[in-house]
Amino acid sequence: MRKYYLTLKSFGTSEIVISKSRFIANCKRVESEQEAMEFIQYIKKEHNSATHNCSAYLIGEHDQIQKANDDGEPSGTAGVPILEVLKKQHLQDTAVVITRYFGGIKLGAGGLVRAYGKATTAGIDASGVVERQVHHLMKIDVEYVWLGKLENEIRNSSYLMKDVNYADHVEFYVFVPEEEEYKFTEWLTEMTNGQANITCDDKLFLEFDKE
Repeated sequence: MRKYYLTLKSFGTSEIVISKSRFIANCKRVESEQEAMEFIQYIKKEHNSATHNCSAYLIGEHDQIQKANDDGEPSGTAGVPILEVLKKQHLQDTAVVITRYFGGIKLGAGGLVRAYGKATTAGIDASGVVERQVHHLMKIDVEYVWLGKLENEIRNSSYLMKDVNYADHVEFYVFVPEEEEYKFTEWLTEMTNGQANITCDDKLFLEFDKE
């Protein structure tokens, strides 16, 4: 399981016009090749009157699945430039379709490469980018005498409080970045003089916006 990676925040779309040709970018986070292919087919159906629907996607922890399709544009002028933008921005689990409605002016190979790259960047900007980081959900079980101190210290720390459960004891649920579990446990153990029962409850990704 990867510890962190960049991907799209949400589905995004944008449009730019270059030499009278419309370039419409549709970008989506995908978790499998099947999902990527279904997304591409959906956009193609939506824009079935377009001149081209060029696409690319990267999937997997090590980008082990990656495809680029020029959809009738000169070889290497559309799909690969889209894919290269994804790589340059270090995005994973991402699919992009650039729809082109030809405006009557030929751009040449270099112009096409620049146009598809620019359209891809605009689509990614519209989608937004997040960093997904593995966190452990830590459970801290303590007597009520520690409620005020622990809640104040945790909320003023870099750790994210998920929930507080008021039962026979107080139960704090806190998100802790992977590989900081020991540091977190030591911190709370020292703070409570060893009176806190600290366990790892779950492991999941949290998402943080990238500027």
